Amino acid sequence: MSGTETAILLFAALFVLVGLRIAIGVALLFCGVAGYVLLSGWIPLISYLKTGVYLHFSNYSLSVIPLFLLMGQFAMQAGMSQALFGAATAWFGHRRGGVALAAIVGAAAFGAICGSSVATTATMGQVALPEMRRLGYSSSLATGTLAVGGSLGMLIPPSVILVVYGILTEQNIAKLFMAAFIPGLLAALGYMIAISIYCRVNPKAGPAEERVGWRERVLALRDVWPVIVIFTVVVLGTNVGWFTPTEGAAVGAFSTFLLCVLRRRMSWPALRASLLAVAEVTAMIFLILLGAEVFNAVLALSQMPMKLASAIGESGLPPYGILIAILVVYIGLGCVMDELAMLLLTLPIFFPIVMGLDFGMPPDEKAIWFGILVLVIVGIGLVAPPVGMNVFVINALAKDVPIVETYRGVLPFILADIVRAGVLVAFPVLSLWLVRLFP
Repeated sequence: MSGTETAILLFAALFVLVGLRIAIGVALLFCGVAGYVLLSGWIPLISYLKTGVYLHFSNYSLSVIPLFLLMGQFAMQAGMSQALFGAATAWFGHRRGGVALAAIVGAAAFGAICGSSVATTATMGQVALPEMRRLGYSSSLATGTLAVGGSLGMLIPPSVILVVYGILTEQNIAKLFMAAFIPGLLAALGYMIAISIYCRVNPKAGPAEERVGWRERVLALRDVWPVIVIFTVVVLGTNVGWFTPTEGAAVGAFSTFLLCVLRRRMSWPALRASLLAVAEVTAMIFLILLGAEVFNAVLALSQMPMKLASAIGESGLPPYGILIAILVVYIGLGCVMDELAMLLLTLPIFFPIVMGLDFGMPPDEKAIWFGILVLVIVGIGLVAPPVGMNVFVINALAKDVPIVETYRGVLPFILADIVRAGVLVAFPVLSLWLVRLFP
């Protein structure tokens, strides 16, 4: 059996295991070990595991992942999500669909100090869903809004997915954070426009909250200043060189911990729960990283990525045609795969192809631009059927809402995401402007 045939067989086996609901990290590891044995044998596999895996996980940059997750956990303990949603409701709640708009604004702000889409979805769902139900929001709009709002936790920096992308492609994480800022704001704006159009077509779907006075609105902003300070220190400090991304994550985690203490929301049980939650998520991410590392080593042995890159290069397609084809593949994969696993599995194949194309920009800018495009497409996979991890999280909070209703509710937002992806492909400057402004 040739290397290419072995790689195709492993991909088929991987999709079967994922379809059987095997944990993606376990499925990747199983297929990787089996493929390595088929192509090289047991002795080379053991030799690789004792050296390659150690070198991969001894990477200092990986420590940024648990630190950003810890910052998000402490932010939840400090009650930042409630303060953000309360302030957003005071400013937008009187509009038609205003509480849904407030949920998007709150999710965007909370995502700026969380970095995890699932954590943002769960947190904002617990805060905003009861209020939407009290006002009589339609089930599809309420759950759909919260599902897509949670994806802002991944889009707006700091983002765990961007950290992983930066490590895998050896790109500057601080520049990736800066590049994601404008696309993240465009995502929030696109979602708010989608809600406004939805509620104009169907006014009963999002009734307005009672209007509050200007004094109450200003007072509501008083409770959210810690979010602004922490976000500014972490993101700005990372980009101007005050500290590295890992040090910035440590500063953010300590700042949110200190806020918990000052607000008297940190107890030993709360600290233990936060640390356990971070340990569980970090272990899950690292298991996926391990499986992907072994699986990608097998792909390298099979030489399939090199052959595919060569075939595409000789196809005669224009660079933008190849790029759009890759993004379409990502959309398809995002419908059936976990976003982190999809990223780890495909980057060794697609990244060299993109880096070999001529888009009229330097290689480092091209790598950053492609990373933002992948991030946007992965965000679609978080809510698209049949997987849509954020949809399952919201469905667990709203058990009386059929999951089909939630998928119906996310459709307008997926359309907004596709439009935004097209704009970012057509105008790379939207992703690169801040990177060029702060070289």
